[in-house]
Amino acid sequence: MLRRTKIVATLGPATNQPDSLDAIIRAGVDVVRLNFSHGSAEEHTRLAALVRERANTNQRPIAILADLQGPKLRIARFRDQKVHLKAGDTFTLDASLDKESGDETQVGLDYEDLHNDVGEGDILVLDDGRLELEVTGLHAQRIETRVLIGGKLSNNKGLNKRGGGLSAPALTDKDRADLKTAAALGADYLAVSFVRTAEDMHEARRLLDNEGSEAHLVAKIERADLVHDLDELDAVIRASDAIMVARGDLAVEIGDAELVGVQKYLISRARTLNTVVITATQMMESMISSPMPTRAEVSDIANAAFDYTDAVMLSAESAVGEYPAEAVAAMARICLGAEKHPSTHQSKHRIHEGMQHVDEAIALSAMYAANHLEGVKAIICMTESGATPRLMSRIKSPLPIFAFCRKEVTQHRVCLYKGVHSVAFDADELEHALVNQKAVDELQRRGVVSEGDRVIITKGDYVNAQGGTNTLKIVRVGADIR
Repeated sequence: MLRRTKIVATLGPATNQPDSLDAIIRAGVDVVRLNFSHGSAEEHTRLAALVRERANTNQRPIAILADLQGPKLRIARFRDQKVHLKAGDTFTLDASLDKESGDETQVGLDYEDLHNDVGEGDILVLDDGRLELEVTGLHAQRIETRVLIGGKLSNNKGLNKRGGGLSAPALTDKDRADLKTAAALGADYLAVSFVRTAEDMHEARRLLDNEGSEAHLVAKIERADLVHDLDELDAVIRASDAIMVARGDLAVEIGDAELVGVQKYLISRARTLNTVVITATQMMESMISSPMPTRAEVSDIANAAFDYTDAVMLSAESAVGEYPAEAVAAMARICLGAEKHPSTHQSKHRIHEGMQHVDEAIALSAMYAANHLEGVKAIICMTESGATPRLMSRIKSPLPIFAFCRKEVTQHRVCLYKGVHSVAFDADELEHALVNQKAVDELQRRGVVSEGDRVIITKGDYVNAQGGTNTLKIVRVGADIR
């Protein structure tokens, strides 16, 4: 059984060498994430080249996702590296304080405009929700707070405002420089952090276009303001090629109680709007130091697969964890188990809606035929840009979709699409009458189909032409196929 849910793994010290990279590729990684919050441009460029080399060696297409850091919503540093705050303590956040001079009573800020975004009674959350402060007073750039939930606090920990409302722009000067690096190293996807509006994504698109990059854009959904404004959220999804449910900062801003419902809504809404969706953050956190996941983590991943997320993502588990390959293998095993459930096999997605585009009608028709016609074992989609298999992948199905494409950028792009597997195939090298037969022969060679099975084929009148899918054909393996 071919796995449909894709796996994204963050690279880091645990996975930045040939042997460790080979191990996670063999375990089932589909996309690797370069986290631009850490490392230099030179390090990212070297690692991207290594990914391409090891993917070729392992004969598996692997996409590269470059993840921009976004605004540094962080405290500064302490003289003694860390402090311990107790509930009821008074603690000051001071943008004018020297950034190396924090102590048990105060600390500086990397986000120096915080005082403009908060008022008395606001709750500030530090270190991914581990500590909470209530704002009690404002004096120029000094923010007086009372500790509600205390604990250990160390250098450069993240800072959020419960309920959202921080005005920091999504793209910083560092992000613009990193975007150029991502374009130069040939990233397939670019993730924009702390997206506030669709214009953030349009700006990133313009910058990529200026660099001559074909990278697709991922909007990281992690601001409370955005998820509570459904019209703007739709605009962001439409402006993006994919979204990421970035549950770390998102949970801190909206609170744990809302997170699961928001996650389910985001996955569903992205599918409705024909956009790819990644579910991320702490999916297998225990496997940073354990070779086995917890039962709760198993359920978390399986439920995301049931909801039909395109991909699930590993962060620290694969970047710095002790068991990166085991984490990938466990994630793959859990996804395969979830995909056996009948709820993931048939869909009523958009069944009562009209369509405006021929390729969309062909894509959806192919999937409904595949799900309801006995004997169909696979779908072949001849594609130039990957648009048609992306539309197909919005439909629940147990059947694999094979994107037959000549361009490497498309072969990499579809690595993130639910249930889509790329096949390097250049129809221009074949006689027109032989294209369908050769495509089916390739699936038979791979052991995907056998004589007597049905296969659905979609393509355009002119192969290797973008946006021209207008034909659906159902053939039987072993017959004379034209």
